[in-house]
Amino acid sequence: MRTIFVVVAACVVAAAQQPAPPPVPVWVAVKPIDPPATPLPSEAASAGVTRFSFVGYGDTRSGSGPGGDAEAVHPEHSRVMDRMLAKAKDLAPTPFPIRFVLQSGDAVLRGQNGTMWNVGFTPIIERLTRGANVPYFFSAGNHDVTTTPAGDPARALGLHNTLTAISKLIPPEGSPRRLNGYPTYAFGYGNAFFIALDSNIAADTIQLAWVTDQLERLDRTRYRHVIVFFHHPPFSSGPHGGGSAEPVPGTGRKAPDRIEPQTAAIRTLYLPLFRKHRVRLLVTGHDHLYDHFVERYDSGGVTHRMDTIITGGGGAPRYGYIGEPDLRAYVAASPADNIRVEHLLKPGPTAADNPHHFVVIQVDGDRLSLQVIGTGETEYAPYPGGLAKISLDDK
Repeated sequence: MRTIFVVVAACVVAAAQQPAPPPVPVWVAVKPIDPPATPLPSEAASAGVTRFSFVGYGDTRSGSGPGGDAEAVHPEHSRVMDRMLAKAKDLAPTPFPIRFVLQSGDAVLRGQNGTMWNVGFTPIIERLTRGANVPYFFSAGNHDVTTTPAGDPARALGLHNTLTAISKLIPPEGSPRRLNGYPTYAFGYGNAFFIALDSNIAADTIQLAWVTDQLERLDRTRYRHVIVFFHHPPFSSGPHGGGSAEPVPGTGRKAPDRIEPQTAAIRTLYLPLFRKHRVRLLVTGHDHLYDHFVERYDSGGVTHRMDTIITGGGGAPRYGYIGEPDLRAYVAASPADNIRVEHLLKPGPTAADNPHHFVVIQVDGDRLSLQVIGTGETEYAPYPGGLAKISLDDK
């Protein structure tokens, strides 16, 4: 009997010494972001508009330390929104008012966590939508929905939360401008057409077919500009760009790029499609800095231009320049297009050189220009010659 008691007592002590199981996650429903009282006019109603502005930015999530998205309204994103609202007020009485905002992904640190949406993100966006009556359009980032394939359980909860948060801001299910079940949609305003795609699943053939169909059916006599916004840039010189500043030991040659699968799919599947349909501008993020590439290509004896801007300065921890992407294989894959890629603006070498920011893009008939606006005490003017505003046209 004594032996049995000792054994039982030992088991009780051992059990008490085991670490407690992790707490079961508490389900928190995501609140849909309140839309503006005045929605963006219909495509038909805005057909005559040829002069306006819109904002592009991305990567508004917090870091993983204390005071993150689940605990507080994100202070850095709040500062970006302060400047954005001030700029919208300044431009309101001009011929180029800000009509809407595009966000290229990574709203919060973990999209599966409903509290992060409700606490750290939504109150900031509602200052814009409900407070300033400005429409807001969002494309999904990897922190929002993961990079697992469509239908994967790991993606499902983040996708559910993302779609719930933006449900009142984007075209509804069943709309001809919406891919059902995806955060993939399009809208037209004035002489410009906009497509949001989910670059986390850039190799997804259903999404590719839908985007192709939108472009092939588009009235280009009306829509002079096509702008696509998504998370993973096709080219970048930041940490996600795959480039390395270090040579292979003992060779003196640059180390091979470590291209993310999403970037590879964008280059292989989407950029040829975008060249075919004369897409004018790509608004992306993923790297938390400001970067700008220009791709020129020839077709029918005419040189065309497609700009890629990486505007990942919405509040996430900032990055610095890493190295140049190796684009030789990309260029060689389409010899008939005579592709030339210019790195128009390189980010600074350290995080401190790359402030949080957003971009105002101005549409003036057939011309585009942009201004980058930082949140620092001094003007952010990163372009050669100390410029903050440049033309996006070669003519």
